[in-house]
Amino acid sequence: MVRSQRGLGAFGILIVLAIAAAIGYYAYKGIWTDEAPSCGSAFTACMQKCRRTTSDNAAAQACQQACQRERDACR
Repeated sequence: MVRSQRGLGAFGILIVLAIAAAIGYYAYKGIWTDEAPSCGSAFTACMQKCRRTTSDNAAAQACQQACQRERDACR
């Protein structure tokens, strides 16, 4: 007798629910956490902003130096 499966089944539904719960958890942590960014993550974000916004070498160096000063003050 050949049995055809239609839909996800119980195991498939559990997998989908686990994935949805994980996505919901990380979305919650990303949106509603009140923690201040760490010095390292703030420095990385600042350096990325420097790379995106400056095309002039002197301006880029000035921006990077400002990021370095902010990181040194953060410690």
